[in-house]
Amino acid sequence: MRPARRAADPAPVPAPAERAPAGQAPPAARLTDPIPTRGQVAVIGHRGAPYEARENTLASLRAALEAGADAVEIDVRLTADRVPVLLHDATLERLWGHDRPLSSLTYGQAAELTAGGVPTLRDALALTAKYPSARALIDLPDPAAAAAAVTEVRESDAEARAYYCGGGLSMLAVRAADPAAELALSWCRTAPPRPELLARVRPRWLNYHFGLVTRDLVERAHADGYLFAAWTIDTPRATRRLKRAGVDAVTTNRVAAIRAAL
Repeated sequence: MRPARRAADPAPVPAPAERAPAGQAPPAARLTDPIPTRGQVAVIGHRGAPYEARENTLASLRAALEAGADAVEIDVRLTADRVPVLLHDATLERLWGHDRPLSSLTYGQAAELTAGGVPTLRDALALTAKYPSARALIDLPDPAAAAAAVTEVRESDAEARAYYCGGGLSMLAVRAADPAAELALSWCRTAPPRPELLARVRPRWLNYHFGLVTRDLVERAHADGYLFAAWTIDTPRATRRLKRAGVDAVTTNRVAAIRAAL
């Protein structure tokens, strides 16, 4: 199944990055580094493997992990009864054909409308636990889901194998819920993140749209103590360019093809 079409992301030339204050990474005690040395690029399955199975489903996550993904990126939102489930959009329309906001449905109602197709975060974490070297990258399109996601990760004993990505508001919400969480601040602007935001979020990763990535940008991030990730890359040519730029991870819809290109 092909992933749904999205509007094309811009690919402007990045402005020179302003260096972040040193020493802003979260405490290292909980971190499990998926990248032992520079030069090894981690491959992250974007919502699983959406060309193989419907995105953000257990089948999609399993396909990405079987293809060799180092992590799977999953989008988490809350149902009306505050169950964290996997869904990128605010409604069920694009993936499941029901023009119903997830926030208006209980988990039981969402499960009924999708024939059980929308998994809970707990189910997704249980699946990734079967792949000991893999991690879950929890994307939070709605900051309101942050606290519930952190609680679910903690209760699933998954803190060492889960980390979080998203915009500034979502990452601030995660940081408030878990001061030691590993965060990837997602960015799609030519202007760099403000030092004040970096100081409050304390990300371990800077997670940039791939069209913005240059060697200089990556080197500056590394010099400031950050790991560098890029999203969403689906062609071998772009993958090789990013590897030359020195990125530490790439997010892709095509895990097997991108792993082969590396």
